[in-house]
This record gives sequence, C-alpha cells and structure tokens, in this order.
Amino acid sequence: LVCGVQSLLQLFALSIWTRPNAMKKAVHSTRPANPVARKSIKTKQKKVSSNMLPPAPLRHRYFALRHGESKANVAKLIISDPKVGTKRYGLTAAGRAGASRTGIAFQRRASQKVVVVCSDFTRTRETANAFAKALRQAGFCCPIRVGTELRERRFGSLEAGPNTRYEEVWAVDRRDPSSRPFGAESAKAVQRRTSGLVARLEKELPDDGSDVVLVSHGDALQILQSAFQGLDPSRHRSLQHLEPAELRELKLK
Repeated sequence: LVCGVQSLLQLFALSIWTRPNAMKKAVHSTRPANPVARKSIKTKQKKVSSNMLPPAPLRHRYFALRHGESKANVAKLIISDPKVGTKRYGLTAAGRAGASRTGIAFQRRASQKVVVVCSDFTRTRETANAFAKALRQAGFCCPIRVGTELRERRFGSLEAGPNTRYEEVWAVDRRDPSSRPFGAESAKAVQRRTSGLVARLEKELPDDGSDVVLVSHGDALQILQSAFQGLDPSRHRSLQHLEPAELRELKLK
C-alpha cells in the first residue's frame, strides 16, 4: 500500500513538472524560427518632392507676372478649362492698360533681353503681348514663347461657377496638397509642372544674362512661389497673393 501511494505521488509530481514545459514548447512552436520575423516591420514610404527647381544659383532672373484684369475676373467666374480659357475671357481694357503699365515700369530694372513665357490662355497671351510691346517700344529684345505648364490650375466641377469657391479648395490644400477636391488639380501637381518648366528653361535658354518673365494665373503662380521659397505646396496661401498685372521677382531660398 505504501509503495502504491509513493508511486501515485511520483506520477503527480512528474505531471506538474512536465506541463509547463509542454506549454513552453507549444508557444515556441508557433513562433517563427527567424528572429527578424518576430518584429513588426513598418515600411516607411519615401516622400517624393514636387519641387523640380534646380539648386541655386540659377542662370537667369525669374519674374512672376499675373495676367491683367480679365473678363472672367469681372464676371467673378472660375475659368480653368483650356477648351474655354484658350478661346474666351480675354482682358478688359483696364487689364490691357495694366499689363502695359507693368511693362513700362519694368524697363527700369530689366536686362537688355527679356524672355516672356506665357500660358496659352487668352488672358495670359494678351497680357504677354501688352507687356512685351511696352518693352520693345523702349528698345528691349523681348521674344514671347508659350508654355502650357503655366496654364491655370484645373478646378474640376467648380468650372464656370463663382470664384468665391476657391476658398473651399485652398482649405483642403492646407490639409493635403496631393488631394483633388471637386476633381481639381492637386497643389502638388501644379508645383511639379510649373517648377519643372523653370528647370527646363534653365537648360534650354542660353546663358546670356536675360530675364525670364512667367505670365500665368493666380493659383499657378502662387504655388510656383512656394517652390522658390522651399515651401510645401500646402502652404501656398501663406504667401502674399499676386494682384492682376502684378510683377514679382522669384528668388530661390
């Protein structure tokens, strides 16, 4: 009887000792053999910059010129579709006069050669022509070329609607410059195409000390300014806005 009791006690003690070891083995068997696999590896997505400007110093001086007062401005309409903007909504008489005055004022600081690059919209082409005419009359060499990269930012379903709705797009820009509210072109895409044009002009234009005047639209130039300032396109509205027919030098920072 004593022997039987001792045998039972030994079996009981053995079961207690082996149970945790079995549990440990079970736990270990579910773990991967590779220690690297135990870690939760988070892949960090590489941030791709939309700023295509080459590093300083640039070979030319660059100036932003917003188009003069247009018929779309007067009507308070958003006109961003090239199918419409390249054919209609040109400058008002006040807009042409404003562009001419800007050209006359620029004579005091311009290089002898000024290359004008403009959007193909009617309001920017007419602005470029009035501006360049004022310079040519004073003896400046002032060729004009068209760059579709300077087109107005596309505003999607807001097209032909009231220009008071710009604010709704800019509010989203501040949160996410890669977003496309109302189907609008993203701020990042605008910065990429406008700054990419400057990078291309730096390569294509001769190194002859000429100035380059970029005739474009409010949002496109606002976002290009952010590239020159080294700012994320989400901050484009933090910069001073360009008025119609206003000329502003763009300097790399």
